[in-house]
Amino acid sequence: MANILPQPVQQLINNFARLPGVGPKTASRLTFYLLRGTDKSLAADLAAALLELGEKTRYCSRCFNITENDPCEVCADESRDETVLCVVEEPLDVVAIERSRAYTGLYHVLHGALSPIEGIGPDDLRIEELVQRIDDGAFNEVILATNATLEGDSTALYLQRRLAGSNARLTRLARGLSVGGDIEYTDEITLSRALNGRQEMH
Repeated sequence: MANILPQPVQQLINNFARLPGVGPKTASRLTFYLLRGTDKSLAADLAAALLELGEKTRYCSRCFNITENDPCEVCADESRDETVLCVVEEPLDVVAIERSRAYTGLYHVLHGALSPIEGIGPDDLRIEELVQRIDDGAFNEVILATNATLEGDSTALYLQRRLAGSNARLTRLARGLSVGGDIEYTDEITLSRALNGRQEMH
């Protein structure tokens, strides 16, 4: 069956569909929304933003977070606690932790998690850079803030073995019940971890 769509339209649909969480239907809707031209400047603004994304962003040479400047804003901030390092999977994790305003140390972004099923091994992540950074630095604590998933847990265990010889104390983010959540709607794994991680009341 011949493709009745013009080639540029089909090409944009195909490219939208390559994005995570965007299926063929959503890709088509986005493309035709841009075609309708309700907001005349949207397509041009989107194209310009994509160009700037490639031209003006890079990875920080210290922590591998996404940045415009090297070193990034966090690494260049002399008020940060340089004795604590938080290891995360993705740049968005840095954004989430910074939003909490509960952490003032430095970061290291792995850019993923170990996943043998997807063919992602240690060499595909920023693990060697992490090991070298800890060997060269004066960190008192390294927080393994990987996600509470099978891949995240596997990555944390792997890092624990790799960093066993360092002088830094290795910690893991606490897990348990979410604030404002009802116990009856909590999944078994989270509830089990909440029970196992219970603390004395003072």
